[in-house]
Amino acid sequence: MTKSRSNKRRSRALNKFQEAGWVFCALGLMFLISPKLVGASPLLKNVASNLAIPGWLAVAAGGALLALHHIVRAKAETANPSTPTKPQGRASAARRVKRGAGVDDLERLIEPNFSEPQTHQPETRWSPAVFAAIEWRRFEAVCEKVFSQAGFHTQSQSHGADGGVDIWLHSSHAQGPVAVAQCKHWRGKPVGVKEVREFLGVMTSHGLKRGTYATTSTYTTDARQFARENGINALDGRALLTLIGKRTPDQQQELLDVAFEGEYWRPTCASCGIKLAERAPAKGGAWFWGCRNYPKCKSRLPMASVPA
Repeated sequence: MTKSRSNKRRSRALNKFQEAGWVFCALGLMFLISPKLVGASPLLKNVASNLAIPGWLAVAAGGALLALHHIVRAKAETANPSTPTKPQGRASAARRVKRGAGVDDLERLIEPNFSEPQTHQPETRWSPAVFAAIEWRRFEAVCEKVFSQAGFHTQSQSHGADGGVDIWLHSSHAQGPVAVAQCKHWRGKPVGVKEVREFLGVMTSHGLKRGTYATTSTYTTDARQFARENGINALDGRALLTLIGKRTPDQQQELLDVAFEGEYWRPTCASCGIKLAERAPAKGGAWFWGCRNYPKCKSRLPMASVPA
C-alpha cells in the first residue's frame, strides 16, 4: 500500500514537470511570434521585438523541463517496471464480462478450438448402439419415419413449446389428427408414471383416444400399467428395435439414413432448433452442450464425455 502511494506521488510530480514544460514552450512561442501580431504601431513593434530573448529563454526552459520529465520517467520505469500485460485467459475474460464486455468475449472464453473435427462412424445395422449414438432430434425423426412407413401422414415440430406432442398422426380417412406421439430420448432413466399421465392429459385435451409414447429407455412398472389401462402404446427401446426389425431391408436402411443424417451426434437446442456447441465453464468444471444463441438462449445439456 505504501509503495503504491509513493508511486502515485512520483507520477503526479512527473506530470507537473510535463505540464510546466508545455506551458513554457507555449509562452515562448507567443513571445517569438508577437512581432507579427502587433500591427503597424512602432511602439508595439519595439516592445514585441524586446520579447525575443525572453521567448527563446522560455522555449529553452520548457524543452529542459520536458527532457527532464522524459529522463526521470524512463529511470523510474527501469527501476520499477510495471506488471506485464497478462494474456487474456479465462479469468481475465470473465472479469471483462462482469464489466459489461460483449457476448463475443464470452463466446471466445468458452468456445474450444479443435485442431481437427471429431470423427464419428455411423452404425450399419439396427441395434441399441444406434439409439446411443444419435441425439434426441434424430430419434424423433426416426419415430416419425416409422409412423410414415406405417401409412400415417405425420406432422412434427422441430423446436419450441410443443404442448406435450412431438408428432401428430393423420389418416387419409379422417379429418384432423387421429393420434399423437411423444418421444423421449433418455439414457438409463426409465419413463415414470408421471410422464405417461401427463401425456394422457394432452390426449384428452385434444379429444384423442390413441397415443404412442416412445423412448430409447424403459418404463417403470407403474408407467406400463397406467399406459395399458388408458390405451397408450408404450414403446421402449427394445420394442422399437423389434418393430424396426419387421420392416423390409430397404425400409430399415431408410430409417438408418434418417438416424445418421447430418451431425447426428450433436444435440439440437429444443428452444431454437439449431445445433448446440461444445462448451467449457469459465471457472472450470464439466464440459456441456450450450446454445450458440447465448446469452439470448441459455439452453444447455450435459455432455457424456469431454471432446477429444
